[in-house]
Amino acid sequence: MAWLILLLAGILEIGWAIGLKYTDGFTRLTPTILTVGSMIVSIALLGLAVRTLPLGTAYAVWTGIGTVGTVILGIVLFAEPATFVRLGCITLIVAGIAGLKLSA
Repeated sequence: MAWLILLLAGILEIGWAIGLKYTDGFTRLTPTILTVGSMIVSIALLGLAVRTLPLGTAYAVWTGIGTVGTVILGIVLFAEPATFVRLGCITLIVAGIAGLKLSA
């Protein structure tokens, strides 16, 4: 169950990271409220997950999910470059996340 909570926390981290772009410097009310709400819930879920999971593992997986998801959505939504090097680095992050999960 802790891994599922951590996954949800990571997805919400992606949500708030992408949401930052839509807040337009926190000048747009609805995106700002949704982004701040996602931040709060994401960190709260991370806090629940670390009650069971090792802190270092949980934090690394949480940030990894957020990083990979944000980069992928940046490519899809904002036409950011999808270079071989960027995609290779994402692959390394995913491998690291998988390795941490398997070792926990």
